Amino acid sequence: MNKKDIVIIGGSAAGLTAAISARRTYPEKTILLIRQEKQVLIPCGIPYVFGTVGSPEKNLMPDAPLEKNNIELLIGKATGIDRKNRVIHTTDGDVGYDRLIISTGSLPIMPPIPGFDIDGVFAVLKDVEFLRNLQQRLAQAKDIVVIGGGFIGIEVADEINKLGDKNISIVELMPHCLSLAYDEEFCIEMEDVLRERGLALRTGVKVEAINGDATVESVSLSDGTTLKADLVIMGIGAAPNVELAKAAGLHIGLTGSIAVDRTMRTSDDFIYACGDCAEKISFFGGGASPLKLASIAALEARIAGANLFGLKRESPGTVGVWSTAVGDLALGTAGLTEAMAKKRGYDVVAVAIEGPNRHPGIMPGAAKIKVKLVFESNSGVLLGGQVRGDSTAGEISNIISACIQKRMTAEDIAMFQMGTQPALTASPVAYPLVNLAEMAIAQMHRS
Repeated sequence: MNKKDIVIIGGSAAGLTAAISARRTYPEKTILLIRQEKQVLIPCGIPYVFGTVGSPEKNLMPDAPLEKNNIELLIGKATGIDRKNRVIHTTDGDVGYDRLIISTGSLPIMPPIPGFDIDGVFAVLKDVEFLRNLQQRLAQAKDIVVIGGGFIGIEVADEINKLGDKNISIVELMPHCLSLAYDEEFCIEMEDVLRERGLALRTGVKVEAINGDATVESVSLSDGTTLKADLVIMGIGAAPNVELAKAAGLHIGLTGSIAVDRTMRTSDDFIYACGDCAEKISFFGGGASPLKLASIAALEARIAGANLFGLKRESPGTVGVWSTAVGDLALGTAGLTEAMAKKRGYDVVAVAIEGPNRHPGIMPGAAKIKVKLVFESNSGVLLGGQVRGDSTAGEISNIISACIQKRMTAEDIAMFQMGTQPALTASPVAYPLVNLAEMAIAQMHRS
């Protein structure tokens, strides 16, 4: 029987990162990564397969990092875990382990809508052959309905729209697209851009049924309307893939994910879990967090990989940092929005500012950037921030996340020492984070 010091099940963002982290921490250990897929897709790049990138084969994670780090690869399915003997059963034989990391990811949610299982209804699976088939079906389709107006839904819809000659509708149960991620004013700006690009939005309505005999023909909505559809794409979220862990008797948390502590250790001292399959706690108060992002998976993987033979890292909790872009409009967020913070019971001060990201504003590449920060009014601690603008929105969100993680106050941020340059940043006089902090301080003093 093949036996390794460290075995990782799952080869996407979490699995690959965990393997590399383990190698860096334990250079003398033998490491094996088990995955089902011959080729692994870049998760966040999947929507762009349908338009910008052009094919699943152009959106693949390379295997070179495994070879470079002397990590063995077994392509096969893990079918069971014998915890007593520390053995993994696979379709390619048994594998022994000293330490195990489970990173089996998540699966798309397929809600029990009547007709969800008829031909022509697709989820967004992380599978090359599946996506290739979906591309072929899209080429023949004229009327397409995307169910779900979150990141996946709007990005997939916009990319398909680039194919031309399609009637695309996005159906969202909430009042606005992206409303689980941004405050209303940011959602409205994105919806305006989506409409300008020719996408039809149906918000605040529920899908009652997907209709068709041999294949999908239409979608019935709760407001009594019916949308013609040759093809339907589900983009309403994902559920943790925990069947292997559950069958092995590992503890499953209240959210349905594998229960882990802050070191990513499961209920078995020799098994760790990370990524979409693992339970998450929020940075804000320590409650459960439903977020599933590749960036979170990679962080958890670096924690799990480092802790296998001696605890070195702990998770501070999930902050939540993400961004999206449609056309020239990019949105980014970190931590809590104003609405989220109020819902959690925080007394907040929210401030926003808009201005150019270059100085002067006529510099090449200049764009108007809007930044909104949310502070806890009593302590002045930063809870979250949102950004609207060009491609710089993603990195500005990362800066905000760093401030959140260090629990910086408005006063700390007002004293932030930034570097500025006319072709690269906003003016030092109008630097948004610093000015917002001073605006928040003024509001706190008045209250």
